[in-house]
Amino acid sequence: NFSISCSAIAGDELNMQTDYEYDSRVFFEDLKDASLIGKQAAENTISKCNPKKIETCKSDVVFDPRVSRTLLAHFASLVNGASIARGSSFLSEKMNTKIFNKEINIIDNPSIPRGLGSKPFDDEGCEMKKLNIVENGTLKSWFLDITTAQQLGIKSNNRASRGMSSPPSPSPTNMFIENGSHSKDRIINNIKDGFYVTDLIGQGVNLITGDYSRGAGGFKIENGEISFPINEVTIAGNLKDMFNRMIVANDLEFKYSLNSPTILIEGMIIAGV
Repeated sequence: NFSISCSAIAGDELNMQTDYEYDSRVFFEDLKDASLIGKQAAENTISKCNPKKIETCKSDVVFDPRVSRTLLAHFASLVNGASIARGSSFLSEKMNTKIFNKEINIIDNPSIPRGLGSKPFDDEGCEMKKLNIVENGTLKSWFLDITTAQQLGIKSNNRASRGMSSPPSPSPTNMFIENGSHSKDRIINNIKDGFYVTDLIGQGVNLITGDYSRGAGGFKIENGEISFPINEVTIAGNLKDMFNRMIVANDLEFKYSLNSPTILIEGMIIAGV
């Protein structure tokens, strides 16, 4: 794989901000132009200068694609066969249960041309096929290798992955949330008072209870428009409720092995000053 990244710093001694832009592809010829990466990194950084603090409130939260994919990563851990077998996932008893709204479809496809996670066989030598994990909001599958499938008494779907010195364990390949029916702009335009998240800090997620609490930075949404930058806040909720209230935009882009469109989650707690 080939990748290119650029970090930038802006501000003064009392207000220093940093940000980045990144691209990774299987083929070098598919990489974005380095000058565009640098320009976007600079624009991202400058837009964060002179941030403000906000008071604690309950608000709609929009996750930019570079952080919305972390919600997909949490979900991937929840449907990992190893977590299901250990009982360390709150989805362990939720097969064929509605988890999301009916517009949500989550897919793992190892056959995407030039996909970062594409491969014909898993690391146990078994043929891999497209897997519909969530169909119309309903959980339909877990990630399984031979061992976890035997532990759960079901058939493996050939998602074994391993390192040089580790035994196989289940993992996704090219996992993504399908596009929704609304544009990102339309979602933001319909929010009177909200928070657009571009950065997440910390790992305050409990996969057994679903409790979710992470430091965040981004921008205020006022009357349907992106407003001033915000930092040093905490967003909190519970993944069970967050999944149920999730609305996705139609701006899916395949930049990583886990990819998600912009995501809106209504009514989260934002802890500020």
